[in-house]
Order: sequence, then structure tokens, then C-alpha cells
Amino acid sequence: MGQGPLSGLKIVEFAGIGPGPFCGMLLSDLGADVVRIDRKGQGRGAPSDVTSRGRRSVALDLKTPEAVETCLKLMERADAIIEGFRPGVMERLGLGPDLALKRNPNLVYGRMTGWGQTGPYAQAAGHDMNYIAITGALHAIGTQDKPVPPLNLVGDFGGGALYLAFGVLAGVIQARETGRGQVVDCAMSDGAASLMAMFYGFKGAGGWKEERRSNLLDGGAHFYDTYQCSDGKWVSIGSIEPQFYALLLEKTGIDDPDFQRQHDRTMWPALREKLAAVIARKTRDEWTEIMGGTDVCFAPVLDLDEAPKHPHNAARQTFVEIAGVVQPAPAPRFSATPGAIQGPPPAIGAHDREALTDWGFSDADIGALKSAGALA
Repeated sequence: MGQGPLSGLKIVEFAGIGPGPFCGMLLSDLGADVVRIDRKGQGRGAPSDVTSRGRRSVALDLKTPEAVETCLKLMERADAIIEGFRPGVMERLGLGPDLALKRNPNLVYGRMTGWGQTGPYAQAAGHDMNYIAITGALHAIGTQDKPVPPLNLVGDFGGGALYLAFGVLAGVIQARETGRGQVVDCAMSDGAASLMAMFYGFKGAGGWKEERRSNLLDGGAHFYDTYQCSDGKWVSIGSIEPQFYALLLEKTGIDDPDFQRQHDRTMWPALREKLAAVIARKTRDEWTEIMGGTDVCFAPVLDLDEAPKHPHNAARQTFVEIAGVVQPAPAPRFSATPGAIQGPPPAIGAHDREALTDWGFSDADIGALKSAGALA
């Protein structure tokens, strides 16, 4: 049994890339027993494959009927499955939701795609940037000159994996109450649109301009932006509320009366230049000493080497090191049933016998699968 609030939950994950593995990691970190179905072959299992951690891998040749039947039997014993293929692929494999739900009416069938199971783009290839482009999110992020992809945090992980985990768990709760499973159609484009709810609200209230870096939270305001210090490093300042803004002026020693016009948008470009000139007089560490941990709403901009060493992250053990690889610890945190990394990233097929045995397959069943060439 895994450690965490999802201990006892049984998930079948069909191996994929991006948001699928990240969703599997989230569920495993909170204690779910996640068995990943991999294709037969070598690979994976490197300590750096962080989003594959905590699962057990069973390697099957899905071109064989024996392997397909094994997957269906696993689905019979699962609370949920997650898959990230294009629409129709699972159906062609003989593993679609109609068959799965017939075998297990309680099953929650989680489907992760970029565009969703339906719609004009449903069968088109894409990546994070494309999925968030049609939601308004990408247009709103970047410099005045161009939109800038925000890594793959908004589509793949925010709009995809997190919504899939949320949807699967909501489906499991419903299934346990009603005895009825269902399909969760999780599209990264839908999730990214959902993440934009507040900004569509701003637009509806007349408080959002379509030009980047002209709004409160997109770097348009001088009091919500990043600034370069004398050592070339950067700090973030988010002094929105008047008391926090007043403290910013105090800590920076600014007494220019123009800064009293905090919310005059016509002043923002000029005030940003003035504030930039002040911040550029000291190093990042000097500003951190002055403003760090205060109500200025300040933090140094850290790189991936620096972030795990920051005193706040270190105190909370936000990062852990496993087999020489620094990586985020499980989140969120639970007082009574804390999550834990359930194990290292598995090599393909590393748990064929162990996982299948735990899920109710006999030695004879496993031997037959090997004889048929269905199991690595």
C-alpha cells in the first residue's frame, strides 16, 4: 500500500509523454497504486525521469490479444485509468471506454488530449504552446513585441495533468457514491481556458487591455514586474496593495512624488524606468537582505540550481534529492496522511510479475502471457 491520502486507490496508466506521466506522478505521490502499461522494449528508468517516479511498470505487446485481455482485466480491478493517445487509438487497440466500462461499470476512464475527444482539431497534432494559443492565454503572456511560451506549464501541466487528476478523483468519488463510472474528457485547451477565468472576468468588467504589458498582472504595472540588479540577476516585485506599495517605496528609498500615482496607467512606463534605475544600484542579494521576507511582496528570481537552496524551500523541504537528482517533493501536504515518493522511476517491465501478482494474476496467468509473447 502506498503512503498518502490516496492509499488503496488503483490506477492503470498507459505510458505516454507530458501531462499523462505528470498526472501519474501526482497520483502516485499521494499514495495511489499506479501501474504503468509500457510497450515492450528497453528504456526509461533513469533517475532523471522524474515524472515517471513512484509507479510500477508492466511491459506488454498490445498487438497481441493476450496483452489486450490483460489490460482489460487490470481495468476490471482498477478504480481509474489514464491514457493520453489521440482520439480513437484506444478503441482501435480494443481498449476503448465502452468495452472497459462494460467490464467494470465503476471505472473512471481518464482521457488526456490537447484538443479533446471532439471538435475540428481533435485529430491534429500539437504541443502546449498550440493548445494555449486558442484560449487567449498565450496572447496575454510575453513581451510587448511577441507572445512567449511559458514553458509547458499552462497547457500540459496546469490545463492538462492537474485537470485530469482533478477530474479522475471527482469521477472516483461519484462512482463510489453511485456505482457508476464514466469517461473524463480532459483537453489541455479546455483546462487552459479554465485557468483564464479571472482574466476573462477582468475583460468583462472593462479592466483588461489586449496589448501585452499594459495590464496589472502582465508586467504592465511598475509595481508588478521583474527588475535587473547591478550583478545582472533579477528580483520580482508584486506590491499591488497600497500598504505593500508604501513599504516598497520605503525600502527602496523612493520619495519621488510621481510614485504616488500608483494606479495611473499613463504613468506606468515612466515609473517602471525610474524603479528599474533604483533597483539597478544594488545586487540581488543586497535587495534580498533589504526586502526579503517583508510585506513588499518580493522574492529573488532564482535559477534551478539556486531554488532548492533557498532558505524557505530548504526549511519546508520543498525539494528532495534521489539518486543524485534534485526534484520537487510531493505536493500538496497533508497533516494526517502525508504523501511520499513511492519509488524511483521504473525501467520498462521492471515489475511485470510483482505488479500483476499484486493485482490478482496467478503464476499460471503470468506464465501464459510470457509463452504468448505478450509480456516482456
